Amino acid sequence: MQTIMMDVDGVLVSGRPRDGADLFTDLEADLGISALTLQREFFKPRWPEIITGRKALLPELSEFLTDIASAVSAQTLIDYWFENDSRLVETVVDDMAKLRAQGLRVYLATNQEHMRATYLMEAMGLARHVDGIFYSAAIGHRKPSRPFYQHIQDTLGGSAEDITLVDDTEDNVIAAREQGWNAIHWRAHMSLLDELARSPANSG
Repeated sequence: MQTIMMDVDGVLVSGRPRDGADLFTDLEADLGISALTLQREFFKPRWPEIITGRKALLPELSEFLTDIASAVSAQTLIDYWFENDSRLVETVVDDMAKLRAQGLRVYLATNQEHMRATYLMEAMGLARHVDGIFYSAAIGHRKPSRPFYQHIQDTLGGSAEDITLVDDTEDNVIAAREQGWNAIHWRAHMSLLDELARSPANSG
């Protein structure tokens, strides 16, 4: 059975709901936190362990906010973050529904920590549109590391050639192909159905 693995950010989800802009575009104006400081003092040193499930988002973010003497709570920043990074690309969602109607399996294969993975599936309702989710914090490895792909393949069984990754990050695409999967390097405004029709999995 053909299985489609969908990346989330940059493929299925693209920026703020109201305009598609980067989620932290107005962070300083809205919450008084510099996006540069957030990147330098939180994401750069702390994110690698959060995204692979070794540390939890909420306490790490709370500690960061204490360090910069912000009055904003970690939960407030998380709510702001998730809500401003939730614009679904409806054409992709529609094509995923068509693929599932044809009998293909469609999963999310994404670098996420636990809270946002839950938000994607429950608050954003993606559980209705996919057969499941594989994400880095649950697996303990992130794309493009080989164990991420191997975990998925071992869980699903079957042949590597039956799996196609759709991802906007070239390193992730290369790693999938090295695993023996098919892979599509996604760009904005592509058609999922058209790209899959051109995939080696559908040749011959």
